[in-house]
Amino acid sequence: MTRRAKSMRVLGMMSGTSADGIDVALARIAGAPPSLSVKLEGHYHVGYPARVREMILRLANGATTTTAEISQLNFLLGDEFARAAMAACKRWRVPLRQISLIGSHGQTMYHQGACSAFLDRARVASTLQIGEPSVIAARTGVDTIGDFRPADMAAGGQGAPLVPFVDYLLYRHAKRGRVALNIGGIANLTAIPAGARPSDVIAFDTGPGNMIVDALVEKLTRGRERFDRNAKRALRGWMIPALLNELMEHPYLSKAPPKTAGREEFGRAFADRLLAWGKKHRARAEDLVRTATVFTSLSIANALRRFVLPRMQVDELIVSGGGAQNPLMMVYLAAMLPGFAIVSSSRFGIPPQAKEAVAFAILAYEAYHGRSNNLPSATGASRATVLGKLVHGRAR
Repeated sequence: MTRRAKSMRVLGMMSGTSADGIDVALARIAGAPPSLSVKLEGHYHVGYPARVREMILRLANGATTTTAEISQLNFLLGDEFARAAMAACKRWRVPLRQISLIGSHGQTMYHQGACSAFLDRARVASTLQIGEPSVIAARTGVDTIGDFRPADMAAGGQGAPLVPFVDYLLYRHAKRGRVALNIGGIANLTAIPAGARPSDVIAFDTGPGNMIVDALVEKLTRGRERFDRNAKRALRGWMIPALLNELMEHPYLSKAPPKTAGREEFGRAFADRLLAWGKKHRARAEDLVRTATVFTSLSIANALRRFVLPRMQVDELIVSGGGAQNPLMMVYLAAMLPGFAIVSSSRFGIPPQAKEAVAFAILAYEAYHGRSNNLPSATGASRATVLGKLVHGRAR
């Protein structure tokens, strides 16, 4: 049943593949596509406690022997997300009773968008995001929508990327071709031709974002640092051409969209192989970080050249995510894409670090009103469908 559209204050919450914490965005949303109004009112980041993050990464990388650990972590993270929502509202001095809805992406533990053999004969695709929405709704008293990906996969899609639906709403232009690029743990893009219809949009994960660099820095500093702040480590190193050439041979990069990537392709095991390569060839740690930084930029640029530029003119590249804060990554990207106008998502009213949290506020808002909120041209789904599961906060 479609509810009457009205202005709502919606919290969007997101924890990405880097598992560095929870981003909370407060957006005031009104109307309906194509006349959707979105105004960001606040953004707040809450880091995970060290032991919680350690367990997320351990389990996400497959180091588990019991289902009990994942079950326990699901409920623990539900509490962490609820705490983040309450902390953000306290910081903004916004009472929880003024929040109409929460949209929570949760924390991805496993994602396999393409079908593969299971139990010898069945072909199954699956995904798992944890951070129990029922706990969030109970702690906050606010209606909560979570678990967005499975509905798209049930319709034959890969369950990702989901943000292109929002990119299309926010960035489509009658005369300008735009690409929205998010560099999180994984990098993904949404290509929106001038005057595009939803079916014209091209969207996919290009490959690694910050994931490899983060993993290398964390390993090399024994956990003292979680990412390469201001690219200081990469700037002290040299790029290793032989290693870069080897990395660019990764089969994911030549695979045609729609496609999604995650820890299964570029997680801790990938970083361990780089470290082993470095030990074998006596490469300095800084050289490995520099090469991984170049690899991210080059894989993005190649994806644009191979899969986007043959199909549309690109007037603007709108960048968001943590990678937008890495100056060396952005310098390489600009050098590899001469003639592109590269701009921050903040020019459109959404700071780079808030973009994905805002996206899940919008996805939740659309689901609440019973409107489809996936983009089949991006995910490969057979049809448009409503993503997300609603848990009521307060009894009516």
